[in-house]
Amino acid sequence: MSHVLDESPGYIYEKMAEHLANRIAAGELTPHTPLPAEKKLALEYGVSLGTARHATRLLQHRGLVITIRSKGSYVARQQPEQASGSHPR
Repeated sequence: MSHVLDESPGYIYEKMAEHLANRIAAGELTPHTPLPAEKKLALEYGVSLGTARHATRLLQHRGLVITIRSKGSYVARQQPEQASGSHPR
């Protein structure tokens, strides 16, 4: 799947995070389910573990993923405001 990351300019971790965000938006990765482990993501995307870790942190910063120490990362529940496209109050 690494070819997905090679087509556009930019940092690899950003492209990886964007692709994962698209998978979340499409429902392929659903709320409350574990995100694949960073090692598995690194293999799947053909990147280093550090790149996979950076992409996961970016998703966490964007509120798409919640990381629990020693438990892993989980797809966050989408907030109703985000789902409708309106701004939070």
